[in-house]
Amino acid sequence: MNKLLKEYLRQNQYRSFDLKAVIFDMDGVLYDSMPAHDKSWQQTMDELNLQHIPYEFYLQEGRIGKSTINAVFQRNLQRDATEEEEQRIYARKSELFQQYNSGATMPGAKEVLDYVSKNGLKPVLVTGSGQPSLLNRLDTHFPGVFTPETMVTAFDVVHGKPHPEPFLMGLEKGGNLQPNQAIVIENAPLGIEAAVGAGIFTIAVNTGPLPDSVLTNAGAAIVFHSMTDLLGAIPEIIHLTKSIIV
Repeated sequence: MNKLLKEYLRQNQYRSFDLKAVIFDMDGVLYDSMPAHDKSWQQTMDELNLQHIPYEFYLQEGRIGKSTINAVFQRNLQRDATEEEEQRIYARKSELFQQYNSGATMPGAKEVLDYVSKNGLKPVLVTGSGQPSLLNRLDTHFPGVFTPETMVTAFDVVHGKPHPEPFLMGLEKGGNLQPNQAIVIENAPLGIEAAVGAGIFTIAVNTGPLPDSVLTNAGAAIVFHSMTDLLGAIPEIIHLTKSIIV
């Protein structure tokens, strides 16, 4: 870990970290919701007789809904969806998601958030989701952790992941921070690409079916296989950010 943190500092031309915030993705990091997203997207596209590739919606995770729909439309119909089609398709996907989603949180997620907060760091949420059924549950499952002022959702951005805009906005909401003042916890390749594009040290938690290599190829510095595994490592990571100088 020491080596990975130093490599980040050198590559990004920082002498040290000045950690103020930890930026969390939501689906697949805080909530075990990706299987429901995947199932609801697949069923929606099947109902429209639009073909999708294996693990497509894990690979597309993090995009705003419009971008995911257009990716499938371009492959099948060689055009973008109309605004009416986008609204209708996303409404159907959202309806199915509410049926399939259990609302379960990721084991270890609350404990990681608690550790971050107790060590004086600000938790910030950056998600591509626009699902009210999840966003409205955050304060129930993680009371007092996030506020609208520390959340970036699909409603806030023009460019969703993999564009760096969501994480650049996350830095602003963390307190107008520089990239070396935060770290990112992500599970999706497009989210990792966005966070790395924003210049932030990025940790992957692989809670889905994709190979670790997909996440490291997207730019993740290290991959854990659960939030519980990350919980065991987060004290060392935070300690090292306070002491490493290059």
